[in-house]
Amino acid sequence: MIKYLGSKRLLATSLAEIASRLGAATASDLFAGTTRVGQALRRRGIRVITNDTAAYCEPLGRAYIEADERVDRERLRRLIAHLNALPGHRGYVTETFCERSRYFRPENGMRIDAIRAEIERVAGSAVERGLLLTSLLEAADRVDSTVGLQMAYLKCWAARAANPLELREPEPVPGPAGRVHVGEAAELAGAEVDLAYLDPPYNQHSYAGNYHVWETIARGDAPDHYGVACKRVDVRERRSPYNSRRLAWPALEQLVDSLAARWVVLSFSNEGFHDLDAVAALLARRGYVAALAVDAPRHVGARIGIHDPNGRRVGTVSHLRTTEAVFVCGPDRAVTERALDGSMPVAI
Repeated sequence: MIKYLGSKRLLATSLAEIASRLGAATASDLFAGTTRVGQALRRRGIRVITNDTAAYCEPLGRAYIEADERVDRERLRRLIAHLNALPGHRGYVTETFCERSRYFRPENGMRIDAIRAEIERVAGSAVERGLLLTSLLEAADRVDSTVGLQMAYLKCWAARAANPLELREPEPVPGPAGRVHVGEAAELAGAEVDLAYLDPPYNQHSYAGNYHVWETIARGDAPDHYGVACKRVDVRERRSPYNSRRLAWPALEQLVDSLAARWVVLSFSNEGFHDLDAVAALLARRGYVAALAVDAPRHVGARIGIHDPNGRRVGTVSHLRTTEAVFVCGPDRAVTERALDGSMPVAI
């Protein structure tokens, strides 16, 4: 699974346990990202609809939420072996992300260019295409030269960047197959599911900007770009209301009020735009609310510290821990409280 800021890697199992205790058989994950939570829900036997606006989330959803026993795994392995054997060629990824910027070494960039083009030729279905694109995204992530964000690349090459790009088969996820939606969360608010999980962006930093390289590889296009980081120009145009202090609360309020699900689980950081008491009050309009605060490490940038353009550490980071609040809202107080009882670690 690719490195991802905001990933619920450390919470996913506990969130799935909460959903199971609530008796959910179906769920929607409206801000799915890399599908970590969706995968955990699927492993608990819950049928999931995943959604996100980012193009790179679609193949991850196809590979880990939608793919099931109907996938011809032998054919998939043959295709991956074929893609791994392709000679590289210089294309948009090489020129933009290896020469103009420095996310990958050129030899790996050329491999990405060749493989990305060939996937469109050989993929036989949307799920197979998703599996192959996921294999490529994960392979590229293993040889990138970043700290996990694509707002910038490292001044000196990361050691892993010297490794040769190698595609691997995405592992099957047990459980019922779900489906993938790409669009605004509000478009799935009316989905008839038992539980809706919300993990909205909570500050001004856009995932479209943080992961613009994955967006370009997933789309397979050659967009105009800007700045040293060679971000897609459309990053400036496709901003989510959840990344705006002015627009985020009305968007969240409208979404929560329109959800058709019986149960709502929402996670939010105390470093976000919204006061956590206000979030609890919003959910209370739907039913009884229980909440748990989980101690968590801050993002990787905080742990690395602040450096000047010459790489010298300057200043100090104010804090290295944050609080992730998990809210559960539903019609039954006893069930809601029982769902949270002992389901979360004290600290992660």
